Amino acid sequence: MYDPANGVDGQVRDVCIEGDRIVADLPASAPRLDARGMIVMPGGVDIHAHIAGSSVNQGRRLLPEEHVADPVPAPRLADGATARSGTGGTIPSTFTTGYRYAGLGYTTVMEAAVAPLAARQAHAELDDTPIIDAGCFVLLGNDDYLLRQLAAGESTRAREYAAWLLGVTRAYAIKLVNPGGVARWKTGGAERNVSGIDDPVGSSSVTPRKILEALAGAANTLGLPHPVHIHCNNLGQPGNVATTLATMRALAGQRAHFTHLQFHSYGGERGKGWTSAARHVIEHVNAHPEVSVDVGQVMFGPATTVTADSPVEYLLHASTGRKWVNLDIELETGCGIVPYSYKETAAVAALQWAVGLELFLLARDPWRVVLSTDHPNGGSFLSYPRLIRLLMDRAYRDEQLKRVNQKMLAGSALRDGLAREYTLSEIAVVTRAGPARLLGLKNKGHLGTGADADVSIYANDPDRAQMFATPRHVIKGGAVVVEDGQLRRAPAGRRLVVRPEYDPAVTRDLQRFFDDYACVAFANYGAEPVA
Repeated sequence: MYDPANGVDGQVRDVCIEGDRIVADLPASAPRLDARGMIVMPGGVDIHAHIAGSSVNQGRRLLPEEHVADPVPAPRLADGATARSGTGGTIPSTFTTGYRYAGLGYTTVMEAAVAPLAARQAHAELDDTPIIDAGCFVLLGNDDYLLRQLAAGESTRAREYAAWLLGVTRAYAIKLVNPGGVARWKTGGAERNVSGIDDPVGSSSVTPRKILEALAGAANTLGLPHPVHIHCNNLGQPGNVATTLATMRALAGQRAHFTHLQFHSYGGERGKGWTSAARHVIEHVNAHPEVSVDVGQVMFGPATTVTADSPVEYLLHASTGRKWVNLDIELETGCGIVPYSYKETAAVAALQWAVGLELFLLARDPWRVVLSTDHPNGGSFLSYPRLIRLLMDRAYRDEQLKRVNQKMLAGSALRDGLAREYTLSEIAVVTRAGPARLLGLKNKGHLGTGADADVSIYANDPDRAQMFATPRHVIKGGAVVVEDGQLRRAPAGRRLVVRPEYDPAVTRDLQRFFDDYACVAFANYGAEPVA
């Protein structure tokens, strides 16, 4: 058993399950599942993925060729239970998403970016995604009402609004994407986007720094289980390490989670080339225990970039010429979608691949550095087993390094020969115990008494990619959903939400704002209750 939250590192133990919980013991007559010689871990927890909502569904509509190429027949479930077919590709259909996450041993997934106006659809899709427990992060970094409150100096009202919005959208955390940059880009002026955290956004009193400070403070004052979840300005730009470090320093001393950090860890200069700045970024993370991150590793192969960072998607479309979608979600945010492919022969893709691995291998505290690919942006979640092998097997990693374009890897710590190999216990941290702790999910990510009965059982295969791609058994909420490597049950998952208290007076001002500016009636806003 590997249960790092409870200090269990490869010991032989029993896991006792009663109903949907782990208990201290059971009668000798209780039925048993023999896992001798296997590797037992808590169910996987994905802290950042894009699996539901209007943007994800637009991505499905954009890629019919992927659905045709990857049909997923309805599995034969036990006891005559109802099953459904679906499609795969980089953005699988709802049922396929649940099936395939469970097929890797993952039982909890967070949808990382939902526009408030689209929250109802996101919940409808999560309702349609079996097995996994799920929550969503609500977008606030470019919200018109919030920016108006900050411009007027109404920081308290901004916090009350954030609390109200989390409840009405049934969200779990506050998400910032390119704070202020999307709002400014949507105005269509000559100077689109922002270039730094002190650029004005509409009003000179509103800047990305002010947005960051207000919402990080709101999340911490409200006592949310997960801190503000930040997608920094200047994603994907050479030299963006300066913006990333400036953002981290602006929130010094406050809990904050920085997402898909690989896309924000580039040195160099715009128009003059790229370099890895992973060492500079991870050194800051190592030295600041209030900071947590997920990596957003790039994996070679097909991907679909899906983000609320509309200006980034416009640039990607313009540079590749690929088909795309770009949406203005009124009063709130934007959305862009571009199909993409990361190739070993491409210098920038090789650098991105190396930067992500450097972040993992230079991190001193795996409890604050979570495994992710920013699915489907850096690659599908189905590539997690290959990523785990890259972290655990230096010889394999070095061999892969020889195959990639070396043009931009000068000075890369990876090319200098990072010898570190993750242990099974560390893998259990970055895929289970760590993200559960960072999300404040006290009943997940461990196998102690009272935990949710979410358990993954793997054959101890020396090929760790093969091992983590094909769990022998997966137990979700006490039910065996994968049995001898086959999906056998597909129960409904649960929704993870927060409902912070707020001053009801904020809704009176919101009512006036909706009457004056919104095309949606205030009474119809938000998400319907989910059973």
